[in-house]
Amino acid sequence: MATWRARSAHAVWLLCVACALLLALGTLLVSLQAAADNAVVDVLLRAADVVDLGVFSRTDGLVQVRGEGAEVKNALANWGLAAVVWLVVGRVLDRVVRP
Repeated sequence: MATWRARSAHAVWLLCVACALLLALGTLLVSLQAAADNAVVDVLLRAADVVDLGVFSRTDGLVQVRGEGAEVKNALANWGLAAVVWLVVGRVLDRVVRP
């Protein structure tokens, strides 16, 4: 039984880390102004938009910066916060599930 719980906890942690990495990669792509018409970039940015759960959206998130470079700053702030939240939630769930 303990092995099943340990594996489940590990799977939850890996899922949360993957979400945080996806957000970090999306932030990098926005910061580098990657070509949005590229299919790979488009898929990664859409996936990051899903993982941000709407609360940390780069267009309408918790932190809203106006002016020059606002898109990059909003992505850095909101997706950065979302990545940290994913890691914290993942660690808490890992501790709860693990025996």
